Amino acid sequence: MSDSNAATSSEALTGHIKGGTKHYDNYPQGHFHPLLAYAFRPLFIILPAYIAISIILWGFIWSGSLNIPFMSNIMAWHVYEMMFGVASAGIIGFILTAVPELYDGVTPVVGKTVLGITVLWLLGRIAFWMVDIIGIYTVAAIHIPLLLWVTLLVAKPVLGDPLQRNVSLALMFLAIVALQCWFFASMAGLVTSDFMSILKVSLGAFMILELLVLRRIATEAINELLEQDNIDDTFIARPPAYNIAIFTVILFTIIEFFYPHNTMLAWLGFAVAAAILNTLNDYFLDDSNIVFKPFVYPLMLILIFMAAGYGMMGFDYLYDDLYGINHFRHFLTTGVFGLSFLMVMIIVGTIHTGRELHSDKWLNLSIAFIVIATLIRTCIPFMPEHSMTMYTASALIWAIPFIIYLVRFYPILSQPRADGLPG
Repeated sequence: MSDSNAATSSEALTGHIKGGTKHYDNYPQGHFHPLLAYAFRPLFIILPAYIAISIILWGFIWSGSLNIPFMSNIMAWHVYEMMFGVASAGIIGFILTAVPELYDGVTPVVGKTVLGITVLWLLGRIAFWMVDIIGIYTVAAIHIPLLLWVTLLVAKPVLGDPLQRNVSLALMFLAIVALQCWFFASMAGLVTSDFMSILKVSLGAFMILELLVLRRIATEAINELLEQDNIDDTFIARPPAYNIAIFTVILFTIIEFFYPHNTMLAWLGFAVAAAILNTLNDYFLDDSNIVFKPFVYPLMLILIFMAAGYGMMGFDYLYDDLYGINHFRHFLTTGVFGLSFLMVMIIVGTIHTGRELHSDKWLNLSIAFIVIATLIRTCIPFMPEHSMTMYTASALIWAIPFIIYLVRFYPILSQPRADGLPG
């Protein structure tokens, strides 16, 4: 995509989104409880609570302090839930909020449909906990329809857009649904692929989706901040750099699946890290210094952690998995996912409830906790004698920002918009 097309995309994202109001003319008639007035509202209340509970449980389980006898494959539960469980709620909340703002004439998803999506997501979480009791086919039958349903809700405006601005998001959504089906087929013994290998491929797919979503989130949030501060400048997350980063992630993911111990992955890991770091150039504007502005540096940290994850995995591949590559993969899960969940929930939960973005000590403290938790988790291979303590500490510290978010944003998400508009 050329810079002129990128500018057009930026305008589509930010030109009329002040406070998330572009949906106003197409909002359904009738009265809807605030919790059902937009899909992000119930999901962004339940999601941080579930993140905190599940990661604390995992910390105690992995350290040996807690045993759940009816969950025979605790590793599959943990990895799957962090991606297809937790990430799906964040993606759904973002997608169903963004589409009415991006496309004219799109009716926001509200009311009973929001309730149905939320209930189905919750049932999926409970079902996976009970997989040994109700069986993998029942769990799959509950999980797979959710993302398909959401895809159908947004397919028409996305695929019908003459500019094809967000088709890549739709394709990645479908790819993740396919990977989810592949995972369940593996768990049911229908295919020979190892479920952990499938989950590693899925993580690569989620990183690609992260890059696609982050480009859009950064464009909206940073231009909103520039407008609030009366700064006559425009932030554009340029597609070429992100496309190169996405290509390298795809290549790394494919090679790791087919040739998991090939030292070529070392150099590919370094290439991915370099390509992701290259996207940071967009944050250095010609006329304004925005790097240390609130909401800007956390978005940059997401890219830095992603680059660190692939770079450190590449480093470890040079030494034939000397330190434990999956430890460094937690730069992507603990770091990238943690910061992404938090920032998407804060940005969407603020702008799309009719409020202006602003920073405070709680935001900075929450970001600091995620950074600390990530560093503790990824440093475990260098201090194996303290591994159990570090597992538990990382899990507990990682949960704190989401507890803070829940306490602070529940009153906002459960009440009508501050500007009196519907949604």
